[in-house]
Amino acid sequence: MAGRRAGVTGRGRRLRPSALPVRTKAVLSVLLLSALGLAVAWAVTDTIHARAVLERIDGELDQEVEEFRVLAERGVDPDTGEPFSSVEQLLRVAIERNVPGADEMLVTFVGGDADLYSPSWASAVVDDPDLVGLVGDLGPQARSAVEERIPTAVGEMHVIAVPVQVADGSEHGTYVVGVGTDLALASQQELRRTFALVSLGTLVLVGAVAWWVVGRLLRPLELLAATAQRVGGDDLTLRAPVHGEDDVATLGRAFNTMLDRVAAAFDAQRQFLDDAGHELRTPLTVLRGHLELLEPDDPHDVAETRALLLDETARMSRIVEDLVLLAKSERPDFVRFGEVDLGPLTDDLLDKARALGDRAWRVDARAEGVVPGDEQRLTEAVLQLADNAVRFSRPGTRIAVGSAVTGSTARLWVRDEGPGVAPQDRERIFERFVRVGDADVPGSGLGLAIVAAVAHGHGGTVTAEAGSPASDGVGEHGLRVTVSWPVAGGPVGGVREGTVR
Repeated sequence: MAGRRAGVTGRGRRLRPSALPVRTKAVLSVLLLSALGLAVAWAVTDTIHARAVLERIDGELDQEVEEFRVLAERGVDPDTGEPFSSVEQLLRVAIERNVPGADEMLVTFVGGDADLYSPSWASAVVDDPDLVGLVGDLGPQARSAVEERIPTAVGEMHVIAVPVQVADGSEHGTYVVGVGTDLALASQQELRRTFALVSLGTLVLVGAVAWWVVGRLLRPLELLAATAQRVGGDDLTLRAPVHGEDDVATLGRAFNTMLDRVAAAFDAQRQFLDDAGHELRTPLTVLRGHLELLEPDDPHDVAETRALLLDETARMSRIVEDLVLLAKSERPDFVRFGEVDLGPLTDDLLDKARALGDRAWRVDARAEGVVPGDEQRLTEAVLQLADNAVRFSRPGTRIAVGSAVTGSTARLWVRDEGPGVAPQDRERIFERFVRVGDADVPGSGLGLAIVAAVAHGHGGTVTAEAGSPASDGVGEHGLRVTVSWPVAGGPVGGVREGTVR
């Protein structure tokens, strides 16, 4: 039992085919297919060659027999021109005039006894019992040749025994022509050995070339694996080198694209944590400070602190919602395109914006037509702009909402009559936590960053410019923020300007 268990353990440690490296499996597959092809080629070649040898043997036997029959039918010695006087003379002339091949033999029998043979190695066959028996079975009255294959001391022999007799039948003999089958096929054995050596050399060469070629093909995958192993949580900048346009290059590009998405997700997560820590630190400090100074026995102090804490928690809630929205903007499904009817959307935006503050709300322009876009995200962006305009403008001043399509670009904007933004700050205001102007105006500095994220999600841009010339004619005042995004072919419809609602 112990021996059996040891055997099982040994078998369990064998290298399974699935554990072999891809390069090894690929080379073994190539060698297996090559060996199979060579085996098929050898089998076909060997069969064809053997058949050709056997056909040659048959042809040689038929030729020898035909030559002897011609000589016997003429009945004249070609050297003297005299008729053959005996069977022995006929057989002697026939064997003397014939030169057998390397694997052929000629034997003559007079009566039932062997007389002459050629070549010398035929001496081992002359007294062979099978051959003697074949000749003895013919008898004096035989008229047709007999063909057989007999085993002999020199291997299998394919023989034809032709009976001969004089006209009066007083004498008879046998002319035997034979070809050593094994001798004839000896060259095929040499051919087989040569083919085996050539096949072995071919497999070695194919294996070496396949190892080199597969190694070059798998090199990009090895670099890909090495890159994947080196990529860590702190460094997502590494990328696999990609060359060419084949399937491996496509895999490398897909891997790099995946790393880009992973890096973007990590950056978004890190940015979210940084932003949350940055923006929530102040309200948490305020909450902690007021709770530490709270007088529990003073109802007035408790009421004031409660109101302040509720205001701060509401502000933190808004900050968290804005941060979550910005974190989502890095996802591929942040913007879901559909059909947006700009005319009704402009009206709805104005109706929703009225609730944000007491201002003179109006429509600058109203585009008519349907364009591709995400209506929900566009509404969020425009309402962010409207809320920003309310916070930086006085009650009763004008705030306008507008929409237009120019060529293949759609636009939505909000314009106010507030203090505006200095030209050098008009790009910075779309960054996170960047605030310019009156520091007393409440806000987290995330609203315009959300607007920029919505614009970028649509493949567009967001720009800020002066709202209108100043009332004294000198300089500019107010702010107009425009969200623009591409629309292939433009909408069906037009633009109606200056609509007040």
